[in-house]
Amino acid sequence: MSALVEPGDVHTIAPEMPAMFEGMKLAAVATVLYFLVRCLNLKSPTAPPDITYRDTPLNRYLLKSCPILTKEYEPPLLWGKSGHLQTALYGKLGRVSSPNPCGVRKYLLMQDGATATFDLFESLGDHRTGDDITMVICPGIGNHSEKHYIRTFVNHSQRQGYRCAVLNHLGSLPNIELTSPRMFTYGCTWEFAAMVGSIKRAFPQTLLIVVGFSLGGNIVCKFLGENRINQERVLCCVSVCQGYSALRAQKTFLQWDQCRRLYNFLMADNMKKIILSHRGSLFGMNSSKMEDADLSRLYTATSLMQIDDNIMRKFHGHDTLKEYYEKESCVHYIHNINVPLLLVNSSDDPLVHRSLLTIPRTLAEKKQNVIFALTLHGGHLGFFEGAVLFPQPLTWMDKVIVGYANAICQWERHRPPCLRTRRGPCPQADGTPSL
Repeated sequence: MSALVEPGDVHTIAPEMPAMFEGMKLAAVATVLYFLVRCLNLKSPTAPPDITYRDTPLNRYLLKSCPILTKEYEPPLLWGKSGHLQTALYGKLGRVSSPNPCGVRKYLLMQDGATATFDLFESLGDHRTGDDITMVICPGIGNHSEKHYIRTFVNHSQRQGYRCAVLNHLGSLPNIELTSPRMFTYGCTWEFAAMVGSIKRAFPQTLLIVVGFSLGGNIVCKFLGENRINQERVLCCVSVCQGYSALRAQKTFLQWDQCRRLYNFLMADNMKKIILSHRGSLFGMNSSKMEDADLSRLYTATSLMQIDDNIMRKFHGHDTLKEYYEKESCVHYIHNINVPLLLVNSSDDPLVHRSLLTIPRTLAEKKQNVIFALTLHGGHLGFFEGAVLFPQPLTWMDKVIVGYANAICQWERHRPPCLRTRRGPCPQADGTPSL
């Protein structure tokens, strides 16, 4: 039996309702697209690096012979203009299709009982100048020769005729035990000096290209500026994505601008894992400067500054955090460097606040040997290149360092013999010069 439908029981949808639903969907899509465009920075243009330098014959030659420094850096279209994604991809994956260069691990006993290690990779061919040239490389915080970005750079350098020596930061390798109650710090140059000295003794005719990434950039610039003898047999230095002054960076790392406070927390968590993996050596030895209270404070630390204040500064006997940051920052030594120096930073680096970039810019304006290159994009040690989505295996950073080094080597090759880089006395294992 069918029910009778009364005229009042029929409900019809007003014709304007579907249009309203469509409008809401369009508004939602537009909102998502807006945030994607903003977050991915899609409207940002590509541009050549902003180059600061004094007009000298050498600098003109370098910019002409290393054209990548003056051409547009083109990151992957869909995500490469986001400094966060560049940094995250570097941090998570390191590099794309990373090679696995074959090297030999070297061990150096330091005066305080610590054992420094570095990996030595021979070149895969002759250098274009015919000279024996070694790249001495200092990685970023807590990094070592097995990191993907280091392996990619080493392989590229080997193929260009460079021998490579890569420092493994003290305590960074999980399978190498500490032999003294000390690990790497922000500006300690002892292990890097020992590696350089070892290379100079093993290869008396080699010339050096000094390369530092992030924290490693601070260490290599501080090393060269600490003593003029450290610059002997050094052709040039390249520093990428360092912050120059830990004291000035301290305040910026507590800000939420560019999510810097979050990065601070993540890096602190990683440092805690490294320190705790060596807990027996750092806290258990009789000569240790650490106390049980320091270990307790380490567990609750949520920033690098707290870890530096409670743990790191004590390795070298600094009384305060301010003293530690003052003594270990290269900003107080970098002006003493007289060899050609290339400083590279990115405007969208979420770890290095733009206020810190006045340091390299001012230096390049004053000193003839310095070139400061500031890219619009690249993040922190990212600098990926690519068309739309997928990045290339080699980054802009890899190409720039090797291109700059090649130009320096060619310049040196064509100089009169009396003006070429001199071979100086070989340092001892602890980095001090022999007489």
